[in-house]
Amino acid sequence: MAEELNAVIVSIEYRLVPKVYFPEQIHDVVRATKYFLKPEVLQKYMVDPGRICISGDSAGGNLAAALGQQFTQDASLKNKLKLQALIYPVLQALDFNTPSYQQNVNTPILPRYVMVKYWVDYFKGNYDFVQAMIINNHTSLDVEEAAALRARLNWTSLLPASFTKNYKPVVQTTGNARIVQELPQLLDARSAPLIADQAVLQLLPKTYILTCEHDVLRDDGIMYAKRLESAGVEVTLDHFEDGFHGCMIFTSWPTNFSVGIRTRNSYIKWLDQNL
Repeated sequence: MAEELNAVIVSIEYRLVPKVYFPEQIHDVVRATKYFLKPEVLQKYMVDPGRICISGDSAGGNLAAALGQQFTQDASLKNKLKLQALIYPVLQALDFNTPSYQQNVNTPILPRYVMVKYWVDYFKGNYDFVQAMIINNHTSLDVEEAAALRARLNWTSLLPASFTKNYKPVVQTTGNARIVQELPQLLDARSAPLIADQAVLQLLPKTYILTCEHDVLRDDGIMYAKRLESAGVEVTLDHFEDGFHGCMIFTSWPTNFSVGIRTRNSYIKWLDQNL
């Protein structure tokens, strides 16, 4: 990337669970990015301040999206970012029964059960909640805190028919209100950028989102692209029918998969054309 884009690549070593929990990871990436954007630091590394992009894959895509939203709400940092590029990002923990979660429930690398456990780990929660969250008991109709946010990830309106297919929404009438009471982070836009206010989304920079068909997170990315477009943001949605979660890392022997090389090349090409 550095060579093909003539760019400086900075990888932030944000702290991980169980050393720290949400929202410390976001604080880490915000602090590091603010530091890097200081004029003297940009000058030190000979970086063009008008050519800044934030990017991440999977959990890193979550943090990049959260970082972008944080910057829109800081007057001193507005318009500092030219682009954001999100690779199969994790964007919400309110609905674990989107069509892609249902379709890829047991798909290798990232089955649904593992993804839900990761969320509980991130919030230092109780594994006793996992089974209830899998069937959306944490955002049931009787959980008032979730009511206003549910519409922001209503996949029946945000996804095209080619993705919704014959899948049906899973909305419980009564559930477990204790989950959100003990883990209010579930409904925090810093952990779930997909549920951010429209006013925040419309201030975001031009965006690239890569999604894969064989990935529980496919619909998170597609719904975010739709919400950003509705907010007036220019979005490129790059979907790979043969892609799977994490495929972009499989680009060197003996796991030099075609889809890994194609996703990487497509991502770098977009950056080259827009950065």
